[in-house]
This record gives sequence, C-alpha cells and structure tokens, in this order.
Amino acid sequence: MIRLTLREIADAIGGELHNADGSQVVTGSVEFDSRAVVPGGLFIAMPGERVDGHDFAAAAVKAGAVGVLAARPVDAPAVIVPAATDAHTKSVALVGDTDGSGAAVLAGLGALARAVVDRLDGVTVIGVTGSSGKTSTKDLIAQLLEPMGPTVAPPGSFNNELGHPWTVLRADEDTKHLVLELSARGPGHIAALCDVAPPRIGVVINVGSAHLGEFGSREDIARTKGELVEKLPADGVAVLNADDPLVAAMAERTAARVVLVGEAPHAQVRAVGIETDEAARASFTLVTPIGEAKVTLGLHGAHHVGNALAAAAVALELGATPDDIAERLSGARRVSARRMEVTTRADGVTVVNDSYNANPESVRAALKTLATMARTGERRRSWAVLGVMGELGDSAVSAHDEIGRLAVRLDINRLVVVGDGARAMHQGAHLEGSWGEESVLVPDVDAAVALLRAELAPGDVVLVKASKAAALWRVADELLAVDAQ
Repeated sequence: MIRLTLREIADAIGGELHNADGSQVVTGSVEFDSRAVVPGGLFIAMPGERVDGHDFAAAAVKAGAVGVLAARPVDAPAVIVPAATDAHTKSVALVGDTDGSGAAVLAGLGALARAVVDRLDGVTVIGVTGSSGKTSTKDLIAQLLEPMGPTVAPPGSFNNELGHPWTVLRADEDTKHLVLELSARGPGHIAALCDVAPPRIGVVINVGSAHLGEFGSREDIARTKGELVEKLPADGVAVLNADDPLVAAMAERTAARVVLVGEAPHAQVRAVGIETDEAARASFTLVTPIGEAKVTLGLHGAHHVGNALAAAAVALELGATPDDIAERLSGARRVSARRMEVTTRADGVTVVNDSYNANPESVRAALKTLATMARTGERRRSWAVLGVMGELGDSAVSAHDEIGRLAVRLDINRLVVVGDGARAMHQGAHLEGSWGEESVLVPDVDAAVALLRAELAPGDVVLVKASKAAALWRVADELLAVDAQ
C-alpha cells in the first residue's frame, strides 16, 4: 500500500482516531489475519463466525502493525470506522455479523481502497467477471501484463467484498496494472466492487448457471455481470465474448469501446485452427487487427482458449504485440491451486485436480478435457469423481442429471458420484445407458478414496471436481499422497 498516516486513513473513510494521535505511518501491507501482519502494516479487525478480529488487535500491534481498522474501540492504536448503514448490512451478509460491525469494517476497507486508487495516477484497473473461468483468465492477464510493468492481481479467488479491496491495497506508486476478479451473489454486487476500484478495462467471459439458485435465471445473472461494462468510462474498453449471446449483448449497455473475442468470424480477437494434444493442451492461431501469431498453451483444457483470447485482448489494448502475446501465452502456467492441476504419479496414474469449485459449465469443460486426455494415443481408462454442484436452485436435479448423461456420452469409463446431493448424476448416467459398475454412488469422500485405492490401475486418469462444500479436494490430496509415502 502507499504510505499513509492513521490520520489520513481516518480522513479518507470518515473514521475517528482511537488511542492514536494520527501521526503513525502505515508502510507495510494491510492484513485481516493477525498471523500475516508485518512491521508497519495495518490490521483489519474483521468479526467472523468463530473469532472476532477485534480480540486480536493488541497482538497484531505487538507483531508490528502500526494500527488497526476497527468497528469499535480496541486496546491498540486504531481508526474506528463509521457505523454500518442499512445499505451496507443488506448488501453484505456475513456469518456471525450480528451487530453490523463486519459490514462497517468492510465499508471502511472499501473506502480506504478507493482513496488509494484515486491517488494512483499511473495505474490501469482491469476488472474480470463471468460465471466460470474468472480466476484462470485473471491469472493469464496478469502473466501477460507483468513484463510490461509492475502488476498486482489477487491470489486465487479473492473476488468479494473482503478480497477485492484487500487486493487493491496491494498496489503502490509503482503499480502499472491492477487486475481484479469480480464476483456476485446478487444484483448490485459487481457495481459496488467497481465503485471500490473503477476499472478502465472490463472483461466479461461468459454467463452460465453458477449461483442460479440465488439469481433465478441466466438473464438475471447477465444483468448483474453487465454491471461491469456499465461502469466503464467512455474512454474505456469492454472485452466481451462474441460466442456467448448474453455477453455479446452487453455491448449495448456500455459507453466504452467494445472488443469482441472468441471463435466467431466477426470477433476482433479470435482463435482459428484450434487443436489439442494428448494432454488436452490447445494450440491455435491468434488473429488480431494488427497481426497473427501461433499460440501453444501449457494449460490443460480447450476451454482455456477463450480465457486466453480475453487476456490477449487486454494485453493488445495496453501495447503488447501479437508476437509478445503468443510467446507469453505459450509460457503461461497455472497459478491458482486446484484448477485443472494435472499431476502424474510414479505409477502412471494421472490426477486432474479441478476441485476448487464447480458449476454445470465448468464440469462439462472438465469432462471434455478428461475425455481428450484418455483418448489420445494409447487408450487410458478414465475416471470422473464428481460431487454436488451448489447454488443451482430449482434446476439442481436436472443439472446433475445432465452431467451424468454427458459422462456416458463422452465414454468416461467410471463415474464416481460422491454424496447424496449429487445422486441425480448417478441416476442420469444410468438412464443414459450406463450399467453395472460404470457409475457408482458413494456416500462420502472416504468411500470414494477407498474405492479408488482399490481399483485404480497404472495409466488411469482421474478427474476430481465438485463445489467447495463437498471438500472433494481431499480425494485428490489422498491420491497424490501415495507418491509421498
């Protein structure tokens, strides 16, 4: 973060000083975990379901923090944020936030982040949203831009009311690019994140079924995702997926210049001649208004082509050449954990750990990747270990049923459905024509691990994927622990 005194922080957020004269200077990072505090840092006292950050204020200062951002007086130098308004508490639902103090701290954190952005004249803010692929696209954009100047991007999926401003506050006077991932659980959420750090370039990847239970329809999801392009300035750029009609239609909702990306012939930045190798890594010719270049991705899955095109469009806008982009895309690697993380054990079993989260679109993409990896070259036996896809509302049963059917149509050899919440996947596979032991329903992670340990053979390839609540990452970890023994 840029250097600020506690007085300047208080003035920026409309807060009050407590146990401090305001002269203390924040020179380190802003942290909400007291264990991560560094000398000169600022500690954010967030209340949570199990612990309240206010109880760790003194310990954070003892660890080196010069002050605390808090909702109430603490035993440490602090800036006390204003009380949460009704708008804050309605837009931010925090478990354990019974008195609104969490919403107040988040509002103060957001106000501080906005104050910092407003002081960074040389930074370009890039916002990325979509139903799936946000994190991978954000990671690709950051890798393309880093050679062009200091770039800040969130680790993993820090994309909500806490992770978003926390990432913004990583930027300083040297930062040239600030790449931000924007998520939403309801209308107005993306617009609010844009107010924290106004983007000049906005990227919308797709509109799918993630959070369908909260929004009600894909059209409602599109309305919220489109808040990003509505917030762009007239001299900004909206990068939109030409292959997704709901995204392409957002061109009518922005004052910014529109750049279409995709495989469609009318896309300004497009991929032609897409091919995949035995590890489902895609290669294609990148076609842009200023030239073409050959790209060979190191990421697994043809779905990464669309992510790469979005990243390429951003880099083009900021001065990169097609050759620059092709070289950097070809050298780009997976950054965030549990997202198409491919590891081959000593016995030849390949584990595809895509267990961070799941929705119908991302599961379909992962199954197609699995099928490609199993069919290329000498036939390999394929396993799909799938759990529940959350937040699908009334469409949950049909969505799980469709995934089970797709697994059969893709000729996946073994489908292991974990947990009763995903039962419709197993039933869909049977109705599509999967008999005997091709599809099996197991009660939990332990049962899935036991089955795999008993039946996996050298050369098998195993996909592990589900929503976070299913904790299927434990399956992948157990399978990979074999090499560590």
